[in-house]
Order: sequence, then C-alpha cells, then structure tokens
Amino acid sequence: MTHPKPVPSELVGELFRAAFRAHPAGVSIVTATGPEGAVGLTASSVASVAVDPAILAFSVTGGRSASVIAAAQTIVVHLVGADQLELVRAFADPSAPRFTDTMEWEVLPTGEPLLKEAVWALRCEIIHRAPLGGSVLLAAKVVDIRANPSGSAPLVYHNREFHTLLAGVPAGA
Repeated sequence: MTHPKPVPSELVGELFRAAFRAHPAGVSIVTATGPEGAVGLTASSVASVAVDPAILAFSVTGGRSASVIAAAQTIVVHLVGADQLELVRAFADPSAPRFTDTMEWEVLPTGEPLLKEAVWALRCEIIHRAPLGGSVLLAAKVVDIRANPSGSAPLVYHNREFHTLLAGVPAGA
C-alpha cells in the first residue's frame, strides 16, 4: 500500500471540495418554523448516527433558513426521491419561492412544516449543536416518522448535480 504525499495546506480546501464532489450523497429537505414562518433548505449532509435512540446529524451553513434551522428546537427532515426533483431544486435555490400554493405541504400540529410529497419525513428534536468552521453541526433525535411509499427512485447529489439511482438494482449487477 502506498501512502499519499502530504498536501500543502493551501490546497486542502480545494482538494476537500473535489473529493466530496466525487462522493455521492443522499438528498434531503430540512424544514422548521421560525419567527417569520416556515423555512427550509436542501441538504446532502444528513447521516444516520444511531438507531436506539434514532439519531441523525447534518450541517447547515449561512443564510436565513440555515440560521432558523440551527436555532430551532424541532425540525422535519424529508428524505426525497427522484419524483421530488423540482421541490429539491426550489429548496436548494435561496431566491426560489418556498412553501407555495403549488407545493403540497401543511403545518403539523406540533408546528413544523411537512412536505407531503417526501418519501420519508422524520420529525426530530435537536439535541446538540456544534459550531464547526463556518457551519453548525446538528444532532437530532427522531421522535416521529411518516412514510409515503411512492416507489420513487433514490435521488443523490454528485459532482454538483442531482442524479437518480435505479431502484432495486444492486451495485455490480
């Protein structure tokens, strides 16, 4: 096994971005309610952390929606499929309208916005916040789960673009 040569510190950030552009990630939309109403953003950093209790983690960086989500007590993490690509794009673009009349959404009795089209919706309580660099890492305990088995192929983010995976086709098949 060969060991890579040390990278000059001025190149680490650039190479870090390149490495993660080449690493596919699942796509989610995270929503919360703030003082001015519903907010949401597209996230590709959501990861399962533990099963018992069910805990997930993700990070947010800058912007009004990210600030509201980072400060919220509860959120909903929506795991989306290829059928929700336009919804994902709307929540990825800070200037795009969100929570419009054409989007199927509602406010849960607990106050969080729920996107009805999502394949999975995980209502969570934030249990830990850790400022790291220019981001905030959030850990959240899942307190409710809603499933919407749409049969939609998974949606991933890779090399700055959204892609679908063939549902039910294992790698190497």
